Amino acid sequence: MDNLKFQIKELIINSLELDDVKVEDIVDSEPLFREGLGLDSIDALELGVAIKKKFGVKLSAENADNKKHFASVDALAAFIEANRGSD
Repeated sequence: MDNLKFQIKELIINSLELDDVKVEDIVDSEPLFREGLGLDSIDALELGVAIKKKFGVKLSAENADNKKHFASVDALAAFIEANRGSD
């Protein structure tokens, strides 16, 4: 799971072009949106596309749980682990 969290952090930095952020700057349990990293809804869309491409996880804009899945690196890792490779 630690490797997955590292990959998620790299994906966040690279896909959102956060040049001033390093992997070690992102705390696994801290919020990604508003406080924490301060991401916004546009970032969420871009990150969702990047996650789908890298991990093969299908995301739906209508899914009410998306906010929960994107809450933190910990939450994203758990979501990806549970849904990786499922159709």
